[in-house]
Amino acid sequence: MNILFISKDLAGADLCYRLKQEGHNTRLFIDDKNQKRNLEGMVEKTTDWKKELNWVSKKGLIVFDSIGYGKIQDELRKEGYSVVGGNYKSDRIENNRQEGHKILSLCGMEPIPSMNFSSAKEAIKFLEKNRDYWVVKQNGHIYKGFNYVGQLKDGSDVIEVLKSYFRNNKKECYSLDLQKKVEGIEIGVARYFNGQDWVGPIEINMEHKNLCNDNLGPKTDEMGTLMWYDDNEKNKLFQKTLAKLKPYLQSINFKGDFDIDFIINKNNIYPLEVTARFGWPSMQLQSEIHDSPWGEFLKAVADGQPYNLKFKKGFGIVVFVATPPFPYAVKLRKYYPEGQKIFFKNNFAEKDLKHLHFEEISLRKNKSKQKEYYISSKTGYVLTVTGMGETVAEAREKTYKLINKIVIPKMFYRTDIGLKFIQEDHAKLKKWGWI
Repeated sequence: MNILFISKDLAGADLCYRLKQEGHNTRLFIDDKNQKRNLEGMVEKTTDWKKELNWVSKKGLIVFDSIGYGKIQDELRKEGYSVVGGNYKSDRIENNRQEGHKILSLCGMEPIPSMNFSSAKEAIKFLEKNRDYWVVKQNGHIYKGFNYVGQLKDGSDVIEVLKSYFRNNKKECYSLDLQKKVEGIEIGVARYFNGQDWVGPIEINMEHKNLCNDNLGPKTDEMGTLMWYDDNEKNKLFQKTLAKLKPYLQSINFKGDFDIDFIINKNNIYPLEVTARFGWPSMQLQSEIHDSPWGEFLKAVADGQPYNLKFKKGFGIVVFVATPPFPYAVKLRKYYPEGQKIFFKNNFAEKDLKHLHFEEISLRKNKSKQKEYYISSKTGYVLTVTGMGETVAEAREKTYKLINKIVIPKMFYRTDIGLKFIQEDHAKLKKWGWI
């Protein structure tokens, strides 16, 4: 099958590469100019996706890995192309948290109260009159380092953070939300939808967004995720949350993976936000969990067809491996990892490669004409590593054992992905009757 892969910032780099490995003819368009040098020697690339429409044809598949292309996707579907990834209305409810909360409320859920502000200055004025624990978030699929969870009852730490943002970069504070802080366990519920019905099992995930172990440090896009699948339609988490959106997703003809993030405690479940696209790095972890091929599955989703997705039982772990300057963008070239080789220890086997998911990586030949992977960008997004097990402990053991076979100068990663679930969260969720 011919597959045209349209990527905004290469969040779906691994998926594109795996579609090629399945035997499909893939062509990749990268929108972000800073990412265009990645995946060299790994996939065929194009500089103009519109010129590839005749090539992909209406028998092929077009994949969008991010939001921001909703109107284009809707137009392509009207023209008869098979498209998976999202649409205009789903883009809106992810880009605008208030809009998303409105839809969630209409579907019978109770989002945590939040307010939107057009500047940090306005938000600070509000906080000074409404002292409490608050969470700062910015609208859109953008850098998550902006987000901050308040630790002080009077909100003074949140005010100080916003003052810093306002002083140093007013342009980035054009649209931000303040959300009441609620204690509980954060968990996500997701599932693929084909425009009319759910396709595949229910996805339960627990993100780890802080940079350091024990949820310390700044927020990032993600440092790792714990995930498991459930094919029981009566799953309580699903029925209380995502299942309620089926009529809405039908009304907007959504075709892709749809996720809602929640805070759960003993008595309530509060939706926080939606992800109306392929998640990162949950997409990479899905490659570990799925037994069925991606191409067949995504084509069914795009064409509104049912599909019996085969998957592994148990728990999956994905760990993000980074280098400096991640999680920050810097202008000093001496901190760039660009050009560095990825090394594998002697105990690394060819079969281990299927558990590695490359981000800003390319393939070249060294002086001995041997192939080697190298970092081809400057941000520090290198790769993710995945593992499955009957238990979370087994999945952790497999994943971290594999990471220990990789050597990248100055690499770092969290060593506690899934650990809190083992030590605390599993027992609490079970006691509260959620799992």
